[in-house]
Amino acid sequence: MKLLLTSAGIANKSIANALLELAERPFSQLNLAFIPTAANVEKGDKSWLIDDLNSLKNLGFQQIDIVDISALPKDVWLPRLKEADILHFGGGNTFHLMHWVEKSGLREVLPELLENKIYVGTSAGSMIACRSLDLSTSERLYDEKVIKDAKDEGLGYVDFLVRPHLNSPYFPNINLDTLGKFAEEFAEIFYALDDNSAIKVVDGNIEVVSEGIWKKFN
Repeated sequence: MKLLLTSAGIANKSIANALLELAERPFSQLNLAFIPTAANVEKGDKSWLIDDLNSLKNLGFQQIDIVDISALPKDVWLPRLKEADILHFGGGNTFHLMHWVEKSGLREVLPELLENKIYVGTSAGSMIACRSLDLSTSERLYDEKVIKDAKDEGLGYVDFLVRPHLNSPYFPNINLDTLGKFAEEFAEIFYALDDNSAIKVVDGNIEVVSEGIWKKFN
């Protein structure tokens, strides 16, 4: 399985090159499906989402499809995901995204899809790839609304957690001091990534790709 878990998408050349290495083909020959579902419940300015899509457009993909798994039936979204070489799960509310990955039926078919596709996550999209959503710390660190009956279980594709947006002015609790205190409270291994950092995973082998700041805890 190939994954690229980012804080803020394909934010720099190093992360773009990591995606190229995973794909083993130029972007001009690749189709990407962007799943915006996590952003649906986020109110206010969505310029960050537009920036993410513009970054993808500037890479020159053959095709970028937008596939909202919460708005389309399975017989519509599944063929479109099958056409893609890269499945990109965008940022927003982690719990809303995980809820719809479960409810839509995508969770069941995703492992088979990823036998020959690349999983890319931005923020929430990266966090659901982990084995746990860590409900309590996500709510405290990101002030993220936890939906009713939310489950703590993620997809389990990696055995660590991702804490995106290190040192971001939009998330004042995501700094090394605060995360260090959380590391003493929770035994889970987690990576703190700033918006210029990502984690590349190939069949369980982990490589941090960064033009910024990151740290592994525990």
